[in-house]
Formats: sequence, C-alpha cells, structure tokens
Amino acid sequence: MDYLAAAFQAAFELIVSFDADLWEIVALSLRVSLSAVLIAALIGLPLGAAVALFSFPGRGALIVLLNALMGLPPVVVGLVVYLFLSRAGPLGVLNLLFSPTAMIIAQVILVLPIVAALTRQVIEDLWGEYREQLISLGAGPARAIPTLLWDGRITLVTAILAGFGRASAEVGAVMIVGGNIDHVTRVMTTTIALETSKGALPLALGLGILLLLLTLLINAAAEGVRRYARARLA
Repeated sequence: MDYLAAAFQAAFELIVSFDADLWEIVALSLRVSLSAVLIAALIGLPLGAAVALFSFPGRGALIVLLNALMGLPPVVVGLVVYLFLSRAGPLGVLNLLFSPTAMIIAQVILVLPIVAALTRQVIEDLWGEYREQLISLGAGPARAIPTLLWDGRITLVTAILAGFGRASAEVGAVMIVGGNIDHVTRVMTTTIALETSKGALPLALGLGILLLLLTLLINAAAEGVRRYARARLA
C-alpha cells in the first residue's frame, strides 16, 4: 500500500509540476505510437479489404498468416528490424538504428497485422450483406473497397484502437531498436522498465498510471466520435 500511495503521489507531482523531461517522454511516446498506427492504418485498411473481397490462390493461407501475425512476439520483431537496420544489415546505410524512426518501423510491423486482420473480417461481413446491391450498381470488388471502408468506418475504429493499444504498450521491440537513449528514444514503457530495474518502483508505477490515463483519454475520445457518428447516421 505504501508503494501504491507513493506511486499516486509521484504521478500527481510529475503532472502538476510540468516536469520537462516527463512531458518530453510523453510527447515522444505519443508521436511514435500514433505515427505507427497511422502508417499501419493507411496500409492495413485497404490490404484487409482487398483480402476480404478478392479471390486468389493462397488467400486462405494469407488469412491464416494475418491472424497468426496478430500475436507476433515483439522481441522477435525488434531483433529482425535491428538486423536490417544495423551497419551490417541491408538498410544500415540509412543510419536509422537507435532513432524514433526505427521504433516506428518496429511498431508498424506489430500493428499492421492487427489492423489488416480485423479489417478483413469487417469488410467480409459487409460484402456479404451488400454484395448483390453493389454489383447491381456496377461496383465490383475493386470499386467496392472505398464504399465498404467508409460504411464500416465506425466499426473499424475498434481495429485502429486495438493497434494503438499494441503500440502504446510495446517495450521489447522499441527497447531493442531504440536503445532507450535519454532525450532521444526514451518513451514511457522503456522508462518504466528502466526505473523498475533501478528499484524506483513508485516512479515506475506513477509513469504506468500516466500511460493508462493517456490510453483511456484517447479511447474515450474515439468512443465519443463513434457515438456522435452513430447519432448522426441514426
């Protein structure tokens, strides 16, 4: 109980004092996670819709692969990205290792299968419901993708939020490719891991509470948008 009380006190003091280092960490955390989710959504939404609507050899295997990749081990992703971006790797010339860009790449790889797999299920259900109507209007699978994505936009918010939850909670991959460098690649999850290893449990718990609050705020804002959209469509 003493640690819990100290954690709440530490979190409150850090917030109200507008600690520069803390808010730098929070800002970088949001920038990395939101950037990764945006990129994953731009790729994953049309990819998932295409898998749902088109028939091609190996489609079943691709669906199984997407579903399996939703549980990608973060440390494995971090290791693969590290090997590609290291000096001896094929992309080493870009000098991206131990940078926020490397962290974004790792998180995109983790989030993309989640967005794509959930999108495929949503679009597949909508296609089964509206297929005859869309075909009668001359809209084949390719032309139906934008329509179905727009029609399912409210439900697809859940897929994007699931991706954000994976990105914002990530530690292993970003630690490997980012290095947890102070004022460069230190985000909230890696800071929590660092403070815990140092024995600063109240501060680590306080940062954890801040991370939970930020996640709740973003999810609450998204839920508000969903309810507003549903009210407008009703």
